[in-house]
Order: sequence, then C-alpha cells, then structure tokens
Amino acid sequence: MRSTTKSAGLALSGILLAGCTTLFPASGPDRHEIQNSSTDRALPTIQVVDVTDEVTRRLLANRTQQLFSEALGNRPNQLQPMGAGDFLSVTIWEAAPATLFGNATTIDSQRVLAATNSTTLPEQPIDADGCITVPFAGRILAAGRTLPEISVEITRRLTGKANQPEVLVLRTRNFSSAVTVVGEVTTSTRVPLTAAHERLLDALAIAAGVRQPISKTTIQITRGENVFSLPLATIIEDPKQNISLEPGDVVTALFQPLSFTALGATGKNDEIPFETQGISLAQALARSGGLLDQRSNARGVFVFRLEPKTTLPSAPEPAMSTLEGLVPVVYRVDLGDPRGLFLIQSFPIRDKDVLYVSNAPVAELQKFLNLLVALSYPIVMGKQLGL
Repeated sequence: MRSTTKSAGLALSGILLAGCTTLFPASGPDRHEIQNSSTDRALPTIQVVDVTDEVTRRLLANRTQQLFSEALGNRPNQLQPMGAGDFLSVTIWEAAPATLFGNATTIDSQRVLAATNSTTLPEQPIDADGCITVPFAGRILAAGRTLPEISVEITRRLTGKANQPEVLVLRTRNFSSAVTVVGEVTTSTRVPLTAAHERLLDALAIAAGVRQPISKTTIQITRGENVFSLPLATIIEDPKQNISLEPGDVVTALFQPLSFTALGATGKNDEIPFETQGISLAQALARSGGLLDQRSNARGVFVFRLEPKTTLPSAPEPAMSTLEGLVPVVYRVDLGDPRGLFLIQSFPIRDKDVLYVSNAPVAELQKFLNLLVALSYPIVMGKQLGL
C-alpha cells in the first residue's frame, strides 16, 4: 500500500516537473505560447502586434472603401452624345411657301392657298462611320454629338436651299448609351439610359433586384479601366452613393458571404458570418458567445490574420508569406485593461479572421487538480477498504 502511494506521488511529481500544460488537453495554445512563438521554435517569424489606438486607426484607414460619390461623381452630363447604331428621326420645317421639302397648293400663279411645311424623314441608324444622310444636306456626322448639335448642323447645311428651315432630331432607338447589369441579379440586362439620367438603384430595379440578401451583396461598378465597389446596404442607406450612371458602365452584383472563425474559450466555437459592411471585434466576441468565465484569459484575446506587408509598420525578416505576399500577423488584445474594451469597439474584423481566446492559467491548474483527484481516488478508496 505504501509502495503504491509512493509510486503515485512520484508520478504526479514527474507531471509537475515535465510541465502539466503540455500534457493536458487544450483547444489551442495559451497566451505564453503565442507571445513566444517566434523565439521558442525554429520557424519563420510571426509578428505579434498589440492592439493600440494607432494600430486600430491604421487598419481602419486601410479598410476604408472609396465612396461612389467621391470616385465616380454625381453630376451626369446634361446631354448624351449619340453613338453608332442609334436610330434617329429627322423632322424639317420650312416657312410658307415651302418649296424644298413641302408641297404648296396654288389657286393661280399669284396666290398660294395652302402649304405643307413639315417633313419627317424615315428613321435611320447612325452608320459605322458615325454619320446619317439628309437629302440636300449630305452626310452629317452624328456620333459623338448631342441631338441639338446635330440639328444645328443640318439647319446650317440646308440654309439657302430650304425656305427658313427648322430641324428637330430625335433618337428613336438607343443602342449606344446603355449600362450592363450582371451578377447576382434576378435578370441580367442591358439598360438604355435616357434624359432622366437613371441611377444605380434604378438599374438594379430594372434587373428585378438582387437574388441574395442585401447585407451580403456588394455592388461593383466598372467604368473604363477603373473598378469600384461598395456594400449594397451602404448604397441604400446613403443616397449620395446612388449615383447617376454613364454610358458603358458595367454594374455587377456580387455575393460575398463574409465570415470569421471563433475558437478557444468562447461561448461558441464556430464559423460565424457577418455583413459586407463589416463588424468590430466587440461585435465578433458578442456573436461568438463572449468569453467563458470559468476558462478564458481576458489578457489572451487574439486575432489571427494574413496581412499585406505594407499594412505593418515593420515586417520581421525572415517572415512567412503566401504566394500573394501576405504575412501572418497575430493581434493581441488585453481585456484586463479597461481601455481594451474601447479599442475592440473600433478594431475591424475581416473575412477569414480567426478569433482565439486562450485559457486562463487557473484553468490549467484545474485540469491538474482533476488529474490529481483521478489518480489519488483509487488509492484512497483502496486504503479505506483495506486493500
């Protein structure tokens, strides 16, 4: 009996000497192991960054998306230029007695009874050279000009040939001034632009709206070689972002289910989705069930993330990096300091972040005590039973 008790005591002493935290089950590294990961192992360096007000401001500045109202403007051209493929209708008026385009009815050679003084030419497309043809005026350049400009040019050409001509040009079919709406919309379509200057939400409405939840949809506008994007919720909430569209714009609705993963001593270990507008670390902790009182270490809240090297004030060398040039960074928050509760209200969570809360040292002690009881209980019971 004494030999068994002595052996159990030696075993427990060996556990203590070996370091009980390395032998007990755990959901991940503790605070000490994360902070010393770059020195304890012969692996590429991982930078551990303390979350401060300066760090938070820098991350927010890098995350800020350029607003449509700033990047694309909100003042459309008042008059749209015509383009090849558009169909135009030309109406010409002449003063009485109309002679070039109109027909006059006379009683005799001295008196005019009536005159037809307007003529509408058959609609015609602007050809590949950008021109239309008007009798007695010849080929008129129309592409790149507005309707009033085309009217002025035809009038100038007919002056001296027609009797005080007046010209009205209308676009009957619009094929050049349009935007394309594609992506996660109910109906991908091509939306012709009119003098009403259709806006972004007008185009989405014509496409019968988006198919995915608004909170998970991003709208991308391609104008020329430039691409800009904003969450759809932001566009709806801020009328300034509902900009007027321009010919050639491509509007793409993108489904972006963003999420982060919560691990460690949190109320829920899970992959948790969030909105395209983004959430703060405080919101992420709340959605993951918060810190577990019986396990968590308030000084050991970490966010694991891959960052561009340019985001960091100084990247350690040599550092691990992905093919895209991203380096692993661990952001450390001390919620034992009341100031940390203010910082997490601004610290941004990004897609694919891993939120990890380490166990408190007392939790490891509790594991040891549980093991001690498990090993000593048979010995005590055996002694009581006289075994």
